Amino acid sequence: MNALVWILGGLLVILAIAWVFRFAAQKATDNKPYFRDMPLSVAFGYVFAAAALLLSIWYFFQPKAVDGVPSAGVIFFRWAVIGLLGFAAAAWVFRTVFRNVGSENSKKLFRSMPLTAAFGVMIIIIYAIVSIFAGLIAPYGQEEILGAANVVAGGDPAIGGNPEYPLGTDQIGRDILSRLIYGAQNTVGIAFVTTCLAFFLGGTLGFLAAVLGGWLDQLLSRMVDALMAIPSLIFSLLLMTIATAWAGSEAWLVTIYMIFIIAVIDSTRVFRLSRAVGQSIVVMDYIEAAKLRGEGMGYLIFREILPNALAPLLAEFGLRFCFVFLTIASLSFLGVGIQPPKADWGTMVRDLSPFINYASFAPNAAVTPLLAAGAIALLTVAVNFVVDWMLHKSSGLKE
Repeated sequence: MNALVWILGGLLVILAIAWVFRFAAQKATDNKPYFRDMPLSVAFGYVFAAAALLLSIWYFFQPKAVDGVPSAGVIFFRWAVIGLLGFAAAAWVFRTVFRNVGSENSKKLFRSMPLTAAFGVMIIIIYAIVSIFAGLIAPYGQEEILGAANVVAGGDPAIGGNPEYPLGTDQIGRDILSRLIYGAQNTVGIAFVTTCLAFFLGGTLGFLAAVLGGWLDQLLSRMVDALMAIPSLIFSLLLMTIATAWAGSEAWLVTIYMIFIIAVIDSTRVFRLSRAVGQSIVVMDYIEAAKLRGEGMGYLIFREILPNALAPLLAEFGLRFCFVFLTIASLSFLGVGIQPPKADWGTMVRDLSPFINYASFAPNAAVTPLLAAGAIALLTVAVNFVVDWMLHKSSGLKE
């Protein structure tokens, strides 16, 4: 109750300061249109943002330990701020370099690219390199059991770390850094293959339904409606539970089943989009001209419809990849996705979650499960930044 009173009181104080801020700005600028027409909600937003910034700066400089007890909240907050500033600086350098290096088209692309999209492209490139060359980058094997278990991240022997394992080891002695690197190869690689398969199935059937119409369109649309009526994660979990029982001890077979199950379920969304886009294209004059020339179905779909539908499909590919990626991590977290001993970020979050219990007196120990969760979140944010930029470019809107 006291917390609620403090929150409401703080909001009222900020509201009063916002009114004073707007009134003072109107007087100081001789009632210029920007401040004259500013709603109170916008002024509230400015004051609230300023208050949040000041509070964040104050909290950042709080002591890391009180009476010898580490303050996990302060430590994690500092790491988050330093990481955010570091990523922003790296994205700015990345964009600046490629504005001056490369072909004229790539330079022009990077000149029009916002910093968020540059950050997304940079992260995607890093993940792709790590996934492809995981075997060369990782210091140990993903299944290799080393001599020490439960080594704390950070490499400081005084708090249970080891310089040989900078991110620590898990409960049975496997190197966390190596498993994170191989997890990129497994989780991201499988998500990419699954998304490509979903787009092949959904896009092909969607364009066929748009071009042919009639009973085929009705049949496919009703089947897709039936599949979309079932929550995708619950449906995937049900089918994967059955598939795991069928596969038995064959872990690779479980992965194959998972790829096809998720691809079929996600292809329903791609079908709806490709069908809608295709229906708006098939009525164009150039499609009628191609039909009169006697062009076949393959030519119509791949040479006429697909190039004109590429922009929305590429944007959807990024979004769909995020959903597939998160679905695979969720299934692995629940124990029916990528099977041990293969490294997977969802499985790592589940297996390493007990380390969070030590956050109050050993923040470095609590970092271990957050590494895999952070890797998932970072890629999701990066892909969404790039997708937002692609949608903005394809919309024709100007900055």
